[in-house]
Amino acid sequence: MSRMIRIGLLRLTDAAPVLAGQALGLFEEQGVPVRLSIEPSWANLADKLAVGLLEGAVMLPALAIATALGRRGPAAPLLVPAGISLGGNALTLAPDLAEEIGAGPADPMALGARLRRVLALRRRPPPAIAVVHRCSTHHLLLRYWLAASGIDPDAAIRLTVIPPAEMGAALASRRIEGFCAGAPWGGMAEAAGAGRTVLATGAIWRNHPEKCLALRADWAAEAPQTVHRLLRALLRAGRICDDPAEAPALARLLARADALDLPEAAIRASLPLAGADPDPLRSTFAAHAASFPWRSQALWFLAEMGRAGLLADTPAARAATRALYRPDLHAAAAAAEGLPVPRADTKPEGAQRTNWLLPADPNPIPMRPDAFCDGRVFEFA
Repeated sequence: MSRMIRIGLLRLTDAAPVLAGQALGLFEEQGVPVRLSIEPSWANLADKLAVGLLEGAVMLPALAIATALGRRGPAAPLLVPAGISLGGNALTLAPDLAEEIGAGPADPMALGARLRRVLALRRRPPPAIAVVHRCSTHHLLLRYWLAASGIDPDAAIRLTVIPPAEMGAALASRRIEGFCAGAPWGGMAEAAGAGRTVLATGAIWRNHPEKCLALRADWAAEAPQTVHRLLRALLRAGRICDDPAEAPALARLLARADALDLPEAAIRASLPLAGADPDPLRSTFAAHAASFPWRSQALWFLAEMGRAGLLADTPAARAATRALYRPDLHAAAAAAEGLPVPRADTKPEGAQRTNWLLPADPNPIPMRPDAFCDGRVFEFA
């Protein structure tokens, strides 16, 4: 039996595969003893991972890159062998601001144009919009959409950082006028009448990568077979979490006091739904190569952090980012589970506007669109 593996996470629906893997005995089946540590903020989680108080974490990809490359202090030895989820984040605004911009069913560029007009006429200070961390998917995608809409994210908006669990209260008290966070926090603020969800980040970058698994590289080097078995358990858990038939039971499991300790209905609303069109407000855990750690996606995060002034996008940083992502470890676990393995570890990001087939062995993988709201395509060698 391996020594205890400490894995950190936040109270978010997209931590479901790790929570399900523990509760359903999938880690135990693989002979991998896991102890989960629910943390209050991304900064707290990243700090514990960096100093070795955790062996692994459900992590924001950009934060994993920043931590590994020394953006938050001494560089920490990390690796990313798997994705955890796609999509699931939303921009929620105070009801009056949402009403002012006429938020409703619309494409993201039309919504951005309306927001730009409102901000241009605004006599009050720029609205405070909270994100969960500077090095987060939420922040980078929000900035991307604002810039694509002709809105300066550093002048027209006051971006601030608040832990996800505190955002609803901050919006209700009007400390902020909106926030971008993962489920179920936007839905909970809407149900309480404190906010209105106006945009899914999945409309900015369709089916975008959201959370990943980050591991201590020094621990992983000492326990390669444990890492392999851990990944196999997570791949099994992801398929269970993706099954709409499992959603009611999964929501009950996640709502427990020893898990997310959040309302079951709010969690259920962010899990896969049978017979529905793809919903960017709901997380995907296994389908569409959700668990594959694409190096091209890691390089997109690095490029956007460079654009935001968070981390220099240099040749050395690109090489370190490519090395951080380990699709080889994912491929070995997927093959052992009888799952198809992509033939490449990079792809053009944003090139697909319709459903498509990803070349993989032994069978192609059905994929959903990955288009950006402004139609740009990113290619990384």
